[in-house]
Amino acid sequence: MFVSSESQWHTVTMRIPFASEKHASIAKQVIDVDRELQPEVVKRTLTVEENILVATFTTLTVRLARLTSNAFLENVDLVVRTIGEFGEDAERGPPSGSR
Repeated sequence: MFVSSESQWHTVTMRIPFASEKHASIAKQVIDVDRELQPEVVKRTLTVEENILVATFTTLTVRLARLTSNAFLENVDLVVRTIGEFGEDAERGPPSGSR
């Protein structure tokens, strides 16, 4: 995690490794759906580099950086647990003969 302060803005960058590039892309797609509640004071960028989800947050205050980071990590935790529970089964599809 990298934190910097340029002028009044604070930047936090997190690199979250996944088992595969596909899982990192799924996490990005799922998390990207939810926009920031205060876009004028919190800017978010999500990218995938191989199997790593890279999240960069630029916020007006350190407190917002902490709150935004915590909320993001809670979302990542949920995505990871969901992939772990349903990922391989969902990729295989329903068993033959079931509808």
